[in-house]
Amino acid sequence: MSYSAEQSAIMDSIISRYPRKRSSIMPLLHFVQSISGYVTSEGIETIAAKLELSTAEVTAVSTFYTQYKSEPVGEYHVGICTNTLCAVMGGDAIFDAVSDHLDIANDEMTSDGKVSLERIECNAACDYAPVVMVNWEFFDNQTVQSAKDLVDGARAGNPPAPTRGPKTLRTWKENSAVLAGLSDGLAGEGPSAGGPSLLGLKLSKEGK
Repeated sequence: MSYSAEQSAIMDSIISRYPRKRSSIMPLLHFVQSISGYVTSEGIETIAAKLELSTAEVTAVSTFYTQYKSEPVGEYHVGICTNTLCAVMGGDAIFDAVSDHLDIANDEMTSDGKVSLERIECNAACDYAPVVMVNWEFFDNQTVQSAKDLVDGARAGNPPAPTRGPKTLRTWKENSAVLAGLSDGLAGEGPSAGGPSLLGLKLSKEGK
């Protein structure tokens, strides 16, 4: 595919936010994902041309960060944390159960293209373990059953709302656009932090 004039203009607007053009590589990669669902070779070539970099330099960034995908993922990309705390709290059991339930393995996608599965090293929300993220939105304190219900809802096009953040779970492409810096108008929806995350702040204010 080739990028439209409007898409090219959005890329230029993203680049204009940065004093050094090359600093816009990451949001541009997210924008490419918002269009194609993954980082295409054409996307890498276009970014390289706009930033006057080699394709190798852009590829180095896209392959370093796991948020960038070189192959298509599901409309709802499910990342289950299996790092130490989440694993102890049930993350391994959740991953195995969801994998069996969907009949897909790590880095695979259901045949309908709705859900893909990834074993995540850390979702950076240990105070809510075990944690599942879908399209980088948090689903806290999960169980085997709640995780199964989550992926079933996603496949049916009616996923539950994230624990924190927007009241509606957006698709992979929609959230990729947000990560590129394009506002979806939902930044103020839902809680951004809960009691466990704020406990240290609360105690410090109480002088404890």
